[in-house]
Amino acid sequence: MKIGIVKERREGEKRVAASADTVKKYLQLGAEVVIESGAGVSAAVTDDAYSAAGAKIVKTAKEAIGNADVVLKVRKPLEDEIALLKTGALLISLIEPHKDKAIVEALAKKGVRTFALELVPRITRAQSMDVLSSQSNLAGYKAVLDAAAVFGRAFPMMMTAAGTVPPARCLVMGAGVAGLQAIATARRLGAIVSATDVRPAAKEQVESLGGTFVAVEDEEFKQAETAGGYAKEMSDAYKKKQAALIAETIAKQDIVITTALIPGRPAPVLVTEDMVKTMKPGSVIVDLAVEMGGNCPLSKPGEIVEAHGVAIVGHTNVPSRLAVDASALYAKNLLNFLTPLVDKESKTLKIDEDDEIIKASTITKGGEITNEQIKALKDEPTAKQPTATKPAPAKAEKAKPAARKSPAKKPAASKTVAAKSDGSKAAAPKASETKPDAAPGAESSDGDAKA
Repeated sequence: MKIGIVKERREGEKRVAASADTVKKYLQLGAEVVIESGAGVSAAVTDDAYSAAGAKIVKTAKEAIGNADVVLKVRKPLEDEIALLKTGALLISLIEPHKDKAIVEALAKKGVRTFALELVPRITRAQSMDVLSSQSNLAGYKAVLDAAAVFGRAFPMMMTAAGTVPPARCLVMGAGVAGLQAIATARRLGAIVSATDVRPAAKEQVESLGGTFVAVEDEEFKQAETAGGYAKEMSDAYKKKQAALIAETIAKQDIVITTALIPGRPAPVLVTEDMVKTMKPGSVIVDLAVEMGGNCPLSKPGEIVEAHGVAIVGHTNVPSRLAVDASALYAKNLLNFLTPLVDKESKTLKIDEDDEIIKASTITKGGEITNEQIKALKDEPTAKQPTATKPAPAKAEKAKPAARKSPAKKPAASKTVAAKSDGSKAAAPKASETKPDAAPGAESSDGDAKA
């Protein structure tokens, strides 16, 4: 069994799909590991480190994955990478299947067996494979640091001879994995933290971290969580009541961090322009859902904009900005996913097709799309691909209005004051690599899907 790993080629992506430690584990499973030179450099894993662990280093992506039985990636492949895959190969990666059906169709046409890691069910047995949680955890932490970097005041209360500095007030919207880490990090920095979420279970979690829970706790609120732990979309009536409460709360905040995502859907709008207008000058909003359309309509992917005196941070692919830790955690998730697929005695792949994890995460097999939700999506790609086949440009042209839908909501008054995300200047024009049909690069989609 040959495992191939290439350098990630999507704009701003610094993570890698294997660590030196996981390479050793793959060798113990009886696999040969082939890695493209430079694949781990941006995540502080050198070719020498991989070689010392037992991997074979090759010069090109074709050498790494052309004959690989299993291909491990962080982000969905580009079309020229799909062309390199052999028929029957296993691809294990974040695929973002709801954003771009064209990529899924290309993988099916190539005859690749594709596992989309974002579709791994959130069950106890699969916790160690949950890439959304491992990456969102880091995103929540980084969001608070990003807010602190832009905020013109200190987070903790300080009593000095020159006077007292009051503590910052921080509201975290969406108390999933990213949100809970944001609460914990803001508390460590000394802020007064409150949080809101539509899931009843979040209340106890927020309060256990020292935060104050803010929500309209009616009957609909009690039924707002799916069996998988995800948030349901609320009714318009509930949204109206919640918006009134949040508007009152936001006006008192210095920092607002939004993390709310609904799987396969555009991010819900939580902070309206009218709410932004009520915030104090110098306040900061960090929109972790910006790649899925944004929880604030004023946010822009890959930019920090100023609107009505408020700085709105829209960094894309936040986990990649902590590439070393994000890669280490992601690589371990991949190892935990792949290990049960390998027969210990024969050292070959042996997939249990009846396993619920396999069923849920498989999106292409035997030349077909196997996931019914993805199969039901519109046939045209939701975004233009960087390396398209001849028919693709016409389809991509049709998709342009959808891709511009989210920016169209941005007021002309908003002015860009910085572009902080790695590769963010290219992020907007390359929306095809990361942008969903209704509104991201990790990672992203790498946001908090539970919130």
